[in-house]
Amino acid sequence: MLERPSRQKRGRPRRRDTVARVVLVVVLLVFAFLLGIAFARTLDDRPNPDGVVTDIRTLTPLPQRAPARTVTVTVTSP
Repeated sequence: MLERPSRQKRGRPRRRDTVARVVLVVVLLVFAFLLGIAFARTLDDRPNPDGVVTDIRTLTPLPQRAPARTVTVTVTSP
């Protein structure tokens, strides 16, 4: 007929499970700490936005042709 489901012991967790959990938590904390240090260094390495930056470059002028026609306008005041 139907068998009863076997009951597992729900006593204290095994020592190996507890040690594994502690090691996992310590590894995650160290990882979070190192990630925080990396993030802080990234913020420190950014350039200052209020600093003065000077760019110097030399532009060569384009050749220009002489105008085809010159117009003189004379205006008189009323």
